[in-house]
Amino acid sequence: MDAAFAGAPARFRPTRQQALGHGLYVGGLMSVVGVGGGLVAAVAGLHWAAVPAPPSWVWLLLAVGPALVAAPVGLLVGRRQAVVVDADGIRTVAPFTRAVEPWSRVVDLRAERRGGRTVVSVYLDTGTSVQLCAPYSGGMFAADPQFELKVGALSHLWRSHRFGGVPC
Repeated sequence: MDAAFAGAPARFRPTRQQALGHGLYVGGLMSVVGVGGGLVAAVAGLHWAAVPAPPSWVWLLLAVGPALVAAPVGLLVGRRQAVVVDADGIRTVAPFTRAVEPWSRVVDLRAERRGGRTVVSVYLDTGTSVQLCAPYSGGMFAADPQFELKVGALSHLWRSHRFGGVPC
């Protein structure tokens, strides 16, 4: 973050722990859908034809397999999300979206509670707010021990660009 004060961009990303937690969450949802879909297929198969029930390892694979696949995928995708702060403004970078909010449009920057997390919201001159994908902090896997430092750095960069003081 020190390089950001010298004009180089600052980059904020979810921590590895946060990305892994997101992957496990998505994997858990996929497991529920997989088991539900497997049950529907089994019931339909037993109803319409005399098909023997699948072995127990198939149910275990349906229950645990999606979580084992989604955890590393969530880790990779979660770490690719970022917020880049530079002389142009605040830029969000995600695998499928990119957005830039120039400093001239940013009116306020706050840490707020949303659900079970504390997130950074950027308020714009249009009256809308944008929730940044990083940094954030919450319970268990969503905890970020350096959250306050990151919010302080973001606030300092915003104030410096808003009121002058940071060379471009």
